[in-house]
Amino acid sequence: MEEINLRNFAYLGDAVWELHIRNKTIRLTNNAKNLHKITTDKVKTGFQCELLHLITEKLTEEELEIAKRARNLPIPVGRKNMQVEYRQATAFEALIGWWYSYDKNRLEEILAFVEQYLN
Repeated sequence: MEEINLRNFAYLGDAVWELHIRNKTIRLTNNAKNLHKITTDKVKTGFQCELLHLITEKLTEEELEIAKRARNLPIPVGRKNMQVEYRQATAFEALIGWWYSYDKNRLEEILAFVEQYLN
């Protein structure tokens, strides 16, 4: 299996997650302003951090290791109070990107699990 940098998995995971959310939100409203608000609420750092905490108990050892390594990546956030949330969101995105690349069934399983928190 080719080795991809965890930061690249996070980059991919960010796009996959946003597309997943946008696919859901377009069914909720035709108002562009509301559409943007609903979407940004679900893709922001704090929400991704919450979702990581929700799925942690469902993660395998390998997935926990990916999350841990992604959480420890150097980050470009200056404020210390934001770093913890940013690191957790990066770990969430890296997992999404990893699943998208290597295990789409697992990705679908996790997305189905978090579905209850998207409303």
